[in-house]
Amino acid sequence: MLDAIPGIPPKPNLVPPLDLPKRSMRTIEGRAALIHALAHIEFNAINLALDAIWRFGNMPDQYYCDWLKVAVEEAYHFSLLNAHLQTFGFTYGDFAGHNSLWEMVDRTKNDVLARMALVPRTMEARGLDASPQLRNKFAQAGDISMAEILDIILLDEIGHVAIGNVWFNWLCEERKLEPIATFEALCIEYSAPKLKPPFNLEARRSAGFSEAELALL
Repeated sequence: MLDAIPGIPPKPNLVPPLDLPKRSMRTIEGRAALIHALAHIEFNAINLALDAIWRFGNMPDQYYCDWLKVAVEEAYHFSLLNAHLQTFGFTYGDFAGHNSLWEMVDRTKNDVLARMALVPRTMEARGLDASPQLRNKFAQAGDISMAEILDIILLDEIGHVAIGNVWFNWLCEERKLEPIATFEALCIEYSAPKLKPPFNLEARRSAGFSEAELALL
């Protein structure tokens, strides 16, 4: 039950992704809906970082420091986006959202290796790929403030994905697993979404993906 998960507010209403309306950059409401969707992702990302802290015990102290830092930065991103959304006359909860990110968090709740592989390295890494196109859309629409917010978020998100990479590789070493084969097996086991181009290779390199991993994309 969603209402049993700490940090889940009564709004926005959560619907399947395909039930969300199209968002047109040509209208104020369409741009606001897109900003709301990004704010919803960042809100969920606060909870997933905190979940990674309390759910998985017996990790090195640095693991908990890293994810607490992520939670703080995700909260900052949410505050930036919601403040900008309010300049359009809306606030968080005024539009519907979907719960795909949290569904993967829930699926990986029993294994920290799966969590590191499929949330920061997969779901959040998709945000690195999408960021340049989103930034261009807002800049072309004349929303330079939003473009600048996306610049801040991209820089921080590279660091968040890098943290996922660090701990995924650390866990593979601890368990004597080969990282690429392990990642591919986890994607199949947990029905991870298939990655689609275009890929932000520069950002992915900065986040610690190896050339061998990038070649497989």
